[in-house]
Amino acid sequence: MNITRENIDDLNAVLKVDIAKDDYNEKVQKVLKDYRKSANIPGFRKGHVPMGLVQKQYGKAVLVDEVNKLLQDSLQKYLTEEKLDVLGNPLPKDQEDLNWDAADYSFEFELGLAPKFDVDLKPKDAVTSYTIVVDDKMVDNQITTIQKQYGKITNKQEVEKEDEVSGSFVNEEAAFDKKTTFEVAKLKGKANNSAFVGAKVGDTVTVSTKGLFKEAGDYRSFLGLSEEEAKEKNLEVSFTIEEVNHREPADLDQDLFDKLYGPGVISSVTELKDKIKEEGEGQFKQQSDQQLLNDVTEKLIENTKFDLPAEFLKKWIQRSGEKELTAEEAAEEYERSEKGLRYQLIEGKIIADNELQITFEEIKAYAKEMIKGQMAQFGQNDPKDEELEGIAARILSNQDEVKRLSEQLMNTKLLDFFKENVKLKEKEVTFEEFVKEVYN
Repeated sequence: MNITRENIDDLNAVLKVDIAKDDYNEKVQKVLKDYRKSANIPGFRKGHVPMGLVQKQYGKAVLVDEVNKLLQDSLQKYLTEEKLDVLGNPLPKDQEDLNWDAADYSFEFELGLAPKFDVDLKPKDAVTSYTIVVDDKMVDNQITTIQKQYGKITNKQEVEKEDEVSGSFVNEEAAFDKKTTFEVAKLKGKANNSAFVGAKVGDTVTVSTKGLFKEAGDYRSFLGLSEEEAKEKNLEVSFTIEEVNHREPADLDQDLFDKLYGPGVISSVTELKDKIKEEGEGQFKQQSDQQLLNDVTEKLIENTKFDLPAEFLKKWIQRSGEKELTAEEAAEEYERSEKGLRYQLIEGKIIADNELQITFEEIKAYAKEMIKGQMAQFGQNDPKDEELEGIAARILSNQDEVKRLSEQLMNTKLLDFFKENVKLKEKEVTFEEFVKEVYN
């Protein structure tokens, strides 16, 4: 067998694979002999079917199968030995005149080659790295929420401004039905408030989704729509009041502190505020880190220029799925996936050039730390290493979990690398400022 490569350009090549009879004949004959031993053909005892009959009945199918196996194995071996960085998989060129009755065969495969490029980690415009701080307003709002959550609930028959109501927003024509509970004080405008205040259990109130709530997030929580969707649809919805409750806020005393964090951990309102601020900023750090990873990704894609074997990739996309796509469908799919492919190549180069690969031991250590964190949430703050080892072993026996943990760990490694190597500008913001700046 002989394999030769012709480079069409820097991104495309053609492999020619020449296969002689000696390359496949021994395997074909072995398979046919095994078929002969087990073949059940009327008129012949099992194991005594003439070889010529076996050859006639199964020979062509076995030949095609063994040649295809040989092709796949030899192509993979060649790509590995030649250290060719290819995109997708080799695509066989159409050969309408292939004669399977011949002794020797020649096949051609198209290759899409990965581009060569450099990654500039010091772009002219720095990437913003946000530090989200928890301000006094957010702390006070959280304390109010806690007091309501742990407060005394009184069931009522008539709605007042400080009450919460339960029921469903319904518009039958639009097939809209959202069961929910919300505080009347969250409604926006006098008209909406007036519609509910004074209403009784069993009454039906009619309002519009447009301009219904004060806060943008409340639309998603109570209507299941974004504020923009609620405005655009502008549905007239009816709300039948099923229940009215008034929450008497819990006192900010030691009993409440102990319920929240355990006996004696918090002993004053000041300590409670500090704890809420610490926890909030810890949670926000995950969001700011993810945003930094997203922004660096966008900047790297924007600033790292290289060509791709686009026509090859479209053809590969067209043929590689369970169902073959049309050329137009493949082109559309390529447009959707091109950006992601570019970042995969950029990320791969960063990982290889900076030796950021992860080992199984690192994955196991990462899994154990995650397990410790989860156990701490349930009051188990000092688990034995043997216990952690056992749980980690069970988790890592699942390949899907290994893949998920590997991706999380690699994201962590890349984030740390970017923080040290990418040109950044620090910016301290409140959560509201962060949302407004990032999402608007």
